[in-house]
Amino acid sequence: MKTYPKGSKKLLNAWAFYDWANSVYTLTIASTIFPIFYGALFTTADKQVHIFGTDIKNTALISFITAFAFLVIAFLSPILSGIADFIGNKKVFMKFFCYTGGIACIGLNWFSLDYIYISLVFYFLGLIGYWGSLVFYNSYLPDIAFPEQQDKISAKGFSLGYIGSVLLLLFNLAMVMKPDLFGITGTEGEAAMKAMRYSFITVGIWWIVFSQYTYYILPKGAKTGHKVTKAVLFNGFKELKLVFADIKENLRLKRYLRAFFVYSMAVQTIMLVATYFGEQEVDWGGDQEKTMGLIVSILVIQIVAILGAVLTSKASAKFGNIQTLIVINFIWMCLCFYGYFVETPTQFYITAMFVGLVMGGIQALSRSTYSKFLPETNDTTSYFSFFDVAEKIGIVIGMVIYGSIDQLTGSMRNAILFLFIFFLVGIVLLYRVPKHETS
Repeated sequence: MKTYPKGSKKLLNAWAFYDWANSVYTLTIASTIFPIFYGALFTTADKQVHIFGTDIKNTALISFITAFAFLVIAFLSPILSGIADFIGNKKVFMKFFCYTGGIACIGLNWFSLDYIYISLVFYFLGLIGYWGSLVFYNSYLPDIAFPEQQDKISAKGFSLGYIGSVLLLLFNLAMVMKPDLFGITGTEGEAAMKAMRYSFITVGIWWIVFSQYTYYILPKGAKTGHKVTKAVLFNGFKELKLVFADIKENLRLKRYLRAFFVYSMAVQTIMLVATYFGEQEVDWGGDQEKTMGLIVSILVIQIVAILGAVLTSKASAKFGNIQTLIVINFIWMCLCFYGYFVETPTQFYITAMFVGLVMGGIQALSRSTYSKFLPETNDTTSYFSFFDVAEKIGIVIGMVIYGSIDQLTGSMRNAILFLFIFFLVGIVLLYRVPKHETS
């Protein structure tokens, strides 16, 4: 097989094309079709799942499973990063997680309350496959692109992912809304459910098939001559420990990370449960209206998020990163309060628009602020690994708290309102971040 030199156009495009392949998972499985399908499995009166010897509210259950998946991911990330740094053939690991995730998506076609344990395993493995493959995908960037090329090709990957995922989502939406056109038979509700199941298969096939071009062009990895040993497996944790020690000596970075950990916990939780909230708490008037409304809402969020990232970038350039983050957290806090009273589709659309506006902004600005506050170092990879692990642990805590409140009170509204506190604390902590670096 031909080997392409670092920085070559074909190599860079092949790397970016993996975003086209895998982004369909986040949009169809994580954000839209699966949450709608999962909610439709339950009657209006009974939203309980009998599992592990007890009855758990359906939305609380999926929150707990998601939290557990991210806990595993947070533990695996340093190990996988260590392997990516030392092993020659990182493509094997990337393929393994890709195929695990793709097959798990296909397995969701048979998701059933009668076989809830194996069904949740498929959901769990989909998350693990997606995030696990990203570790190795991201680690390829310095191998295939020169520093001056990395921002541009990374942005191209994001764009390809957005276009590909929206295209497949629109196709799946057509299947769900007009199943008869695709030869899907049954009553209106049965046909729609079948179409949703088939959409999971399309995601798995799309992910696996389109990734083949990436695998065909990408090299096995930067050959180092190292083999995976016990020391390599735990090297990532040692690096995180060293980073943590350095951060404790940097007051500005330490205080910023505390604030980020608190507000990011709430942001990521809302993003993961937004569709479940809309499916259960909003009166759409009918199943078709609900499906269309939720998918349109997610598309609105995706589109507005791009505008939000641009506006946030301009605001931070004029007012500073921390001041802009404080304002964004205040908007999130207001959205939590408003979300408690959301009942109609129009109110949900308004919420989705503002969520999109601050979602893209807070993610982009949080990462760039962290980058600006880093001390002089040649090991930025370890610092960003620490940042990613902190973010994932925050997701675990946020989802567990959210799921627990949902389970104990029986309402997702109470859980959303409770997240108000995290943004308030985040604002207080951001005010404590020094304007200039101090020791």
